[in-house]
Amino acid sequence: MKPNELILAAAAILVPATEASAQVVGDYRVRVGIGAQVRPEFPGAEDSEVAPYPSFSFAKGDKPFSLGAPDDSLGIGLISSGGFSAGPAVALMSSRQNSDVGAPVGKVPWTFEAGAFVQQQIGDSFRLRGEVRRGIGGHGGWVGHIGADYMARDADKWTFTIGPRVRFANGRYMREYFGVTPEAALATGLPTYRPDGGVKAVGMASGATYSLGGPLGLFSYVRYDRLVGDAKRSPIIRQFGSRNQWSAGVGLSYVFNLKI
Repeated sequence: MKPNELILAAAAILVPATEASAQVVGDYRVRVGIGAQVRPEFPGAEDSEVAPYPSFSFAKGDKPFSLGAPDDSLGIGLISSGGFSAGPAVALMSSRQNSDVGAPVGKVPWTFEAGAFVQQQIGDSFRLRGEVRRGIGGHGGWVGHIGADYMARDADKWTFTIGPRVRFANGRYMREYFGVTPEAALATGLPTYRPDGGVKAVGMASGATYSLGGPLGLFSYVRYDRLVGDAKRSPIIRQFGSRNQWSAGVGLSYVFNLKI
């Protein structure tokens, strides 16, 4: 497991991606899981890598586990009223090495991203959500997405979500991952390229869980993004990468009771 994935797994335990309760005393059910996922080696990569796929959620008493989308950042709903919620959100972005690209276009260290989310639940079956986060270290830029999800479930027996996404980033992020500096151009033969901020990708995200009976269950996701705008026009993507970005993962979960 890479260092950023270890941090992600720890964050998943310490900061569960569910709305925070003002009272944390009582009986809880905890669901932990681990699996494997296939994802792009870096934003815009043509090749994929296999990485751990952790999962963590909890529910108070006999309430169902909270239902979210697979690309939700870890967040705590500090504000919650009538279907609306908002609060801080954090995520991690993997590093990019020159060896990942196959050319000396520039390294990008792993990045801790901190920001906020807003979410509006519309009935039991639909949800709107937006996120914006700032990179601390690494790319140092602003990133985010807006999306809508259809959600279906039979309590905790099975759940399913699917919906479109629009992903955006500012100029600093875009230049880190898609730009070509004069130094990189001299080393690679690529033309210099300085992209602007804006929409970088559009796509879909879908997730599902399924109880196997007793404490065991399955969880999975599929995600597709297609690079657009200045991201798709990057010489790095044209020469070494791909506009089509696929990710998928599957894992086994276990539920246990916890009294706090």
